[in-house]
Amino acid sequence: MDQILRFETHAFGRPYHAARVRIPARARDTELHTHADFHEFMGVVSGSGEHLLTTGVSSLQAGDVVLVRPSDRHAVRGSAPDGLEFVNIAFPSSIWQGFLDLTRTATWSSRGPISFHQPAAVPVFEHALDRFQDSPTTYDLLRFWIDLLDLLKPGDAGGPGVPDWLAKACTAMRAEDNLRGGVPRLLELAGVSAAHLSRSMRAAYDVTPTAFVTDLRLEHAASLLAATNTPIATIADRCGFTSQSYFTRTFTAAHELPPRDFRRRSQRAFVP
Repeated sequence: MDQILRFETHAFGRPYHAARVRIPARARDTELHTHADFHEFMGVVSGSGEHLLTTGVSSLQAGDVVLVRPSDRHAVRGSAPDGLEFVNIAFPSSIWQGFLDLTRTATWSSRGPISFHQPAAVPVFEHALDRFQDSPTTYDLLRFWIDLLDLLKPGDAGGPGVPDWLAKACTAMRAEDNLRGGVPRLLELAGVSAAHLSRSMRAAYDVTPTAFVTDLRLEHAASLLAATNTPIATIADRCGFTSQSYFTRTFTAAHELPPRDFRRRSQRAFVP
């Protein structure tokens, strides 16, 4: 069975976790795993290797930057002759979602790992790692994200292009009013037929419109649970779930924690 990693296990109340990881060329692959409640950026410092994913194997080289979502099942291996060295920065998905909403950054709307090649990003990772050794703050995490955004441009991302109309519609769906409207509202924003939307979303994000909307609803709910004291029934309604019981079942299946426990753990992790 794959490992399911949790943020609090590694962060111990800090706003993010950072580590330098070295994988020799002849070492075994890291264990396949997913994340219960956090995203991570990998910044390759030196050497080369491979990123093992359910969708295939991607090469890794010095200067590569990869954003991994919680649902991405992955492992890493080093390649000859020097193996692989990267800095890993992990952070709660709920806080990342809030940052996306605040900055309206469409680049990060894609499902699955997003890869860039930007050697200038390596010092940004090193600085975040240095700050992690000395009582890191949420400001340090925000600075890390902002510095990366200054370097990583939409055109740098690997993989097939996302049509402009689809990127705009998916970004607009983050607004609560649109989120409550579900797939019908996504169709209105996209301005295309249901069949064309479905084909385009599968090609761009490898997901159905229904699954995409559900993901957005769960991510927004996680952000509200972590950052507010809004009643759970109200959060379910704000995110477009038809009932609190359905929301609880769906959220628990996704996070392996019911909403009430998720809130308690998230707020305990970030409030001194």
